[in-house]
Amino acid sequence: MRAWRRTSRVLLAALAAATLAGVPAQAAQGTGASDAQGREAVGRGPGAEAARGPGAAAGRADVPTVRALPGTVPGDPQAPTVEDTYPWMSTVTDLASAGYVEEEFEIAGEADAYGTTGELLAEDVPYRTRMIVRRPADPRDFNGTVLTEWQNVTAGYDLDALWSPDQILREGYAWVGVSAQRVGVDQLRGWSPARYGSLDVTGGGRFAADQLSYDVFAQAARALRSRQGGAAPLGKLRARTVLGVGASQSAMRMTVYYDHVLPRTAPVFDAYAFVVGNAPARKGAEPVLQVLSETDVRTPARRADDDRFRRWEVAGTAHSGWNGQEYRRPVLTRDLGAAPEYRCARPAFSRVPLHHVIAAAYGHLTRWAERGVLPPSAPPLQFAADGTKARDELGLARGGIRLSQVEAPTALDTGDNAGETFCFLFGSHEPFTGETLDDLHPTHGGYVAQVARTDARNVLAGYLLPGDARDNLREAATSEVGR
Repeated sequence: MRAWRRTSRVLLAALAAATLAGVPAQAAQGTGASDAQGREAVGRGPGAEAARGPGAAAGRADVPTVRALPGTVPGDPQAPTVEDTYPWMSTVTDLASAGYVEEEFEIAGEADAYGTTGELLAEDVPYRTRMIVRRPADPRDFNGTVLTEWQNVTAGYDLDALWSPDQILREGYAWVGVSAQRVGVDQLRGWSPARYGSLDVTGGGRFAADQLSYDVFAQAARALRSRQGGAAPLGKLRARTVLGVGASQSAMRMTVYYDHVLPRTAPVFDAYAFVVGNAPARKGAEPVLQVLSETDVRTPARRADDDRFRRWEVAGTAHSGWNGQEYRRPVLTRDLGAAPEYRCARPAFSRVPLHHVIAAAYGHLTRWAERGVLPPSAPPLQFAADGTKARDELGLARGGIRLSQVEAPTALDTGDNAGETFCFLFGSHEPFTGETLDDLHPTHGGYVAQVARTDARNVLAGYLLPGDARDNLREAATSEVGR
């Protein structure tokens, strides 16, 4: 906590100095040292320490066998040999320049089947699935925390919903995507038969409603801490903290796991992030942080924060916003031939960066799990007397965590939309007219100062990382707003 506060104060001083001096771009380039200091303070250096946490005591029987899958981009998913194929949704991010690698693994074992209320349906059902790993190549660049994502399958295929490369690479996390559900695995089998044709998470069709998914996800995480199952998914890295993370439908599946399956099984994850979806009703031993977009908050009723639970609601953000859509566009064009297009009632995809708040949440969860440091609580979104979300004269939501894109707005960003298929999840983005911008931001310096002040407050409050504040400041300084 002290390191986090120290880093925050360094950023605050830099932003304030830049605002007063009128040279924000220069200040934006001067926060790198404080980023590094903060990362080192939370234990970035000793990436090769021995494993700790709930998974360290797990028995060998629960660890699946792990086998590396060869083949990288470019390749042909329909090639007859695995070596000539490549992983589904292999990242387009330049990992090598950041000192990262991407590797895919087949994992196989025997999992127990559970119903949605936790009843044990069957034991020791064979399964075979895959995990994709993006991690620092050098243990010295690893911050010690693994983000283990339950891959989302709402679109009919595995989706890296929580892969945000700018934040994950900058902060030194390892990210792991686990294919736990039938829909995703079935799509993989057809997309690349040579690579994925033997995968099965249904026990040969006996459990087609994802009854194995809970134990499959837990066993995949256990493999990250173990050297017993063959190949080492994390290479030479040693995980100190393993977070279970999931978005939307995956958060719903993780909620079933936390509320009903975890109480009767050995713990694996140190803490959990439930993003844009359900969160547990049960108070358990492992900390839970729920991050919701404006889209997802439909009622003022909410679970109260306590010493094992935090809920954050972020004004102006969407369940599925612009950043993720833009990242996935070239990936899906490569892997499916085209990215989906949507005709929504309003211009789609809020540009308020929910992923900035999610990245801050990961750091809080790590400190919570490792040292018992509670994250800050956050103000809720506000509701009007008629039960709708309260909005200001510009149409922006009131209350909640308020990023600079909302407090120093250049567009109307909301969590609301309508239209075909998934449009209701995309929120909206409608740039203000020139007249409105001139009224809101009559001078460029005033606009930049407002961005700086808002971001400094959010860094100090714990809702924003210094690196993202720096990037926001640089973007504001180079914009034409107020010129």
